[in-house]
Amino acid sequence: MTDVNFRRQGTKEHIDGYETVVHDVDFCVVGGGMAGLCAAVAAARHGARVLLMQDRPVLGGNASSEIRMWICGARGPDNKETGILEEIMLDNYYRNPGLKYPIWDTVLYEKARFQPHLDLLLNCTCNDVTTEGDRIVSVKGWQMTTQTWHAVKAKLFADCSGDSVLRVCGADYRWGREGRDEFGESLAVAQPNRQTMGSSILIQLRGVDEHVPFIAPAWAYKFTEEDLAHRSMIPDEAENFWWLEIGGLGDTIKDTEDNRDELLKMAYGVWDFIKNHPDGRGHRWELEWIGMLPGKRENVRYVGDHILTQNDILAEGRFDDMVAYGGWPMDDHPSKAFHYRGEPTVFHHAPSPYGIPYRCLYSRNIANLFFAGRNISASHIALSSTRVMATCSIMGQAVGTAAALAVKYNCSPRDVYQRHIRELQATLMDDDCYLPWHARPVPELAQSARLTASAGDPQPLRNGIDRSLGDADNGWWGQPGAWVEYRFAAPTHIAQARFTFDSNLRSHKRMPCSWPRQGHHVCIPGMMARSFDIEALDDDDRWVCVKQVRDNYQRLVRVPLDMVTRAIRFVVRESWGAERVHVFAFDVR
Repeated sequence: MTDVNFRRQGTKEHIDGYETVVHDVDFCVVGGGMAGLCAAVAAARHGARVLLMQDRPVLGGNASSEIRMWICGARGPDNKETGILEEIMLDNYYRNPGLKYPIWDTVLYEKARFQPHLDLLLNCTCNDVTTEGDRIVSVKGWQMTTQTWHAVKAKLFADCSGDSVLRVCGADYRWGREGRDEFGESLAVAQPNRQTMGSSILIQLRGVDEHVPFIAPAWAYKFTEEDLAHRSMIPDEAENFWWLEIGGLGDTIKDTEDNRDELLKMAYGVWDFIKNHPDGRGHRWELEWIGMLPGKRENVRYVGDHILTQNDILAEGRFDDMVAYGGWPMDDHPSKAFHYRGEPTVFHHAPSPYGIPYRCLYSRNIANLFFAGRNISASHIALSSTRVMATCSIMGQAVGTAAALAVKYNCSPRDVYQRHIRELQATLMDDDCYLPWHARPVPELAQSARLTASAGDPQPLRNGIDRSLGDADNGWWGQPGAWVEYRFAAPTHIAQARFTFDSNLRSHKRMPCSWPRQGHHVCIPGMMARSFDIEALDDDDRWVCVKQVRDNYQRLVRVPLDMVTRAIRFVVRESWGAERVHVFAFDVR
């Protein structure tokens, strides 16, 4: 891998006795959760010079080892999010079959740290924003580990911090629950208020053979059955105690430290109740981990050119500028959270999938500000669905790709909507981001060639739909030795072959909540192409192997070629264990 680090090339100044490193990039992303990571990587891959500023020592935000929330997204067997997120998930399955959190952290770290054109600043808290007119000029962050200020000048900025730290630039934003009449949302409260969903710390357990009583700290709460009504109190490997939640009645930013203290008292009290319960329900489990950093669900939401609402979601969001999608229910937690005596959430129906428009991802009044994650332009009710991390990840990839286009054309985020939205959508789909009700544009070179196979129908490989949908397989199956061939009317230059393999989108590939006694053991999906060859027809009508790919474990694979030929073949050599390989796309360009 190429190790590119713009930070060390920055200009150094000394202000108030501390060194300041000045960076000048195209695109600055503040916040290294899943949305920010995907935004930064996407922009860098498309040629922008990017800096990612993250205030924690690890990437991933709520998905990191510090908080350990699972990555949820659109429900339904055919709706799993792909793109950079699925690439990360497959990296993790390959490198981390035991699903250990320290390895997961490094999978996220290396995705940014070794990406060319991307400079990563960890442990760096953004705490100042400079503006000129309706534009952000620079941001400034303090890196605690090096006692260094970092000033970042950029053409474009993305706030993926969750807490919308760049709002001090003057961007319009909202906080709290809208009244029912503002957008005609049936699920909204009657009158608007500043209440939000709360923050949680999670508990993880490990299965054991022998019971050892748990001694709770003296400051932990003591709970009764009545205190914990409507909460799941039977430990199992699918329980992470997400309902340990408070803060929605206050300020989930300013109250974070107090909320953590309260959540720790609650968490240790809950585990004391379970582990030492007289019915023995906790005897086969022990405490593995309790978080120290609250995972937040909601506070500041920016205002873009469109505000996504409950009614947009129920209408399936079929926007002309769709660049991402959701499909999680409208999962609206009561603001009283743990202290609410009813159910800890209500899962209101949302169609899966529904579209999310690009206009929700940039500011309506700050000309060079994007955002992605739980702070997009949405009502409270819509946010209760869009806030989950798989949805946030694909919004992040959309923002990063749009930023690269804005750099390419020297234009604003709004200009991308007005002039380049089709290019943005096509680029996202070519990068394996699914857009419901759209087909990926397939290159004319592949469309005009004659397509045949050793067995089966290869035509779905160029239909632009890179996943199974309902009864439509949208792919080709081949045993080792089977082949698919493109033949051209005349010798033709081929620059690249592009493949989309079946990574089993019915598997969520999440990190675990707890550890049963047998542990976790995962592997790359069996129908993935592990090894394959690309062959070309030479001038003597002989098939010559021009590229061998071995130990592939990724879904989206691009193979550079730079050759002239009259025909080209993809030949299956090995799967990851299944009898046949399943391929959704093979095209040439």
